Amino acid sequence: MTSKLRLILTWDIRPGREQEYSVFVNDRLAPGLVEIGLPPHDVYYTAYGDVPQIMVVLDVASPEVLQRALSSSLWRQLKKELFQYIENYQERIIQANGDGGYF
Repeated sequence: MTSKLRLILTWDIRPGREQEYSVFVNDRLAPGLVEIGLPPHDVYYTAYGDVPQIMVVLDVASPEVLQRALSSSLWRQLKKELFQYIENYQERIIQANGDGGYF
């Protein structure tokens, strides 16, 4: 049995780009992630503190799905567009704990 994976993305929204960022996320990013096989599991917004402002946790069905998604032209285009609105981007892959909890 293959363990489920999660792709965790974090970033900060560039000051003054919040409105454009919101439109992009709703109109392009979220539907695009679903299309490439990485549906969002959770999205967190941090209003205060010295941590990333946004954290997105994406479900990954298998390592093969992850490889296919991250090598897709749509993923490259979405990241290119996303980088217009954000800074301090990081991504990491973790094993999901399988209990429906945070990770």
